[in-house]
Amino acid sequence: MIDRYSREEMAAIWSDQHRIDTWLAVEKAVCEAWAKRGVIPESALPAIRQGTVSLERMLEIEKETDHDVIAFLRAAGETIGPDVRFVHLGLTSTDVVDTALSVTSVQALDLLRSDLEKLLAVLERQAVKYKDTVMIGRTHGMHAEPLTFGYKLAVWVDEVRRHLRRLDEARLNIAVGKISGATGTHANVPPDLEDEVCESLGLRAAPVSTQTLQRDRHAQYITTLALVGASLEKFATEIRHLQRTEVREVEEPFGEHQQGSSAMPHKRNPHRSERIAGMARLLRGYAMTALENVPLWHERDISHSSTERVIFPDACLVLDYALVEMTAILDGLVVFADAMMYNLESSGGLTFSQQVLLKLVEKGLDRQVAYKLVQKHAMKAWRERVSFIEGLKSDPEISARISPTELEGVFDYGYHLKHIDTAFQRLGLNAQETKE
Repeated sequence: MIDRYSREEMAAIWSDQHRIDTWLAVEKAVCEAWAKRGVIPESALPAIRQGTVSLERMLEIEKETDHDVIAFLRAAGETIGPDVRFVHLGLTSTDVVDTALSVTSVQALDLLRSDLEKLLAVLERQAVKYKDTVMIGRTHGMHAEPLTFGYKLAVWVDEVRRHLRRLDEARLNIAVGKISGATGTHANVPPDLEDEVCESLGLRAAPVSTQTLQRDRHAQYITTLALVGASLEKFATEIRHLQRTEVREVEEPFGEHQQGSSAMPHKRNPHRSERIAGMARLLRGYAMTALENVPLWHERDISHSSTERVIFPDACLVLDYALVEMTAILDGLVVFADAMMYNLESSGGLTFSQQVLLKLVEKGLDRQVAYKLVQKHAMKAWRERVSFIEGLKSDPEISARISPTELEGVFDYGYHLKHIDTAFQRLGLNAQETKE
């Protein structure tokens, strides 16, 4: 991933040096387990423990070997000395590479979970803050019925909480290693050693494996990140729509010295939300690649390797950046409550059409007859920009059933909002308990 979208902590997790350091940690854990079993001498452990691998030196050797793990082992031998003969005993390259990838993936996922928790805290706080800020709800991009901006954010709160559970499930399935040899049968490494090594690395041993860990685990991991990204894009798209000049109900934070366009000084573009939308597209592409990696040939082929060197670091870096960016956007979001009310009232009360329909049915009118009656006045109000409620009052068929006073009582926003508190209670959201 380019530096522009790489945050330091996540970039360090996916750095090449950290990758080979993790390979070496796996090799050392195996040596410790062999020594406990008397297969290699305890006297070899000090030299192995102090061994290091320089990325620069490994890459130099790889130019000759054209095999990164062999180059890694040779570079390790230069710092370990003769006792390097005990390193990689009974292993195949994928024992090291797949197990190390699992370790790194867990580290990255823990950071992403922390990012998501911070986003959730901001969402919960903002949802409570704007719980009673009335706005129009839109379906198909058109005015539907009122809700509140806090309710809209509460829907996002619920979604992010589901993603936390998904991340936990993905972590469970990726936190698995294998030290089982060339076809997974433990021909040269006993299963109990695999258990011990994996536990020492914070993993569980795969119950069964081939030369690789099965890639459904990795596909779940990447698709979970893509799912989180899809929700971020949904949030970003909503902000973009609500920030349109004709709507202007919310706005991304805009710095005092920020500039929106090289040509037009007046521009205040939602460019951060647009950037997140683009990043979500990348994540979906990585998910597709991860799914393509599931059907490896027989007990292993290497077609997945080149893709995973790209999609794992990049997916984690992209989502890490997008989560932090979305948290900042929502934390500093400017909400124009007056504009929300103006837009709500701009439809002239048409949003109460369903309440009028229900009231007529309640008064004994056939539903289809009532529907056509209300629709007639709604369409006239829409086309001619006349008062919806006055048209209803002037209709003898309606006024015979609903008095003007009763009709005015139908045009009450409180009707739509009477259960907002219940939704917040279901989510456990209230001003006292919401995180600051």
